[in-house]
Amino acid sequence: MTPGAVQLAKIVIDKKSVGANWYFMLHPVKAVLVTCADKNGKPNVMSVGWNMPCSHKPWMVAIAVHPQRYSHKLISESKEFTVNVPTTELAYQTQFCGEYSGRDVDKFKESKLTPRPGKKVKVPFIEECIAFMECKVAGQFETGDHTTFVGEIIYAEAEEDLIRIKPETRTIPDRYFDPSKCTLLYHLGADAYVTISPKLYEPSVPPPAKSWKTEQLKED
Repeated sequence: MTPGAVQLAKIVIDKKSVGANWYFMLHPVKAVLVTCADKNGKPNVMSVGWNMPCSHKPWMVAIAVHPQRYSHKLISESKEFTVNVPTTELAYQTQFCGEYSGRDVDKFKESKLTPRPGKKVKVPFIEECIAFMECKVAGQFETGDHTTFVGEIIYAEAEEDLIRIKPETRTIPDRYFDPSKCTLLYHLGADAYVTISPKLYEPSVPPPAKSWKTEQLKED
């Protein structure tokens, strides 16, 4: 321990901690709005915090949905969904779409979000969002009390004016949403959201030796 450093108290989160919220340790997570539709084409939308990219080739994204959610039924039947990226301007709509069920209310109508016909799927995208990814379900798996849907992205769009594009380097991605131009929405848990700072942190780490990188890929 560094001299003069403050000893922090630790709290133990384990299976004996009944009702303990362990996943706060992975929050905040980017909030997205996932759209789907019933067999008659009526659209629905839900907010999803548990989402992540999971493949470069082909492009794939995963979302975790509780089986009791109405959207779970619709996605299971249609095998399609669209992931939409909101900003902080849609914080109310994002929370609303997580609080209410499409079984009971027309969430597009009540939240005043605008559905637009999908480009490659029968599921709409959301006009007010800054990006969307249309997905075909490539697989679904029971992961404890949730189902993880893995969607192959077959079409995607993003607001060009909000993207910062750079030649690909090791330290800077070739493109990303410019945080000085838009504030992405991150779910902290419950009814709370945060956003990210426009400051970039670029730790100076030397590039790995070619032989080390090759061996690591083999091990991974």
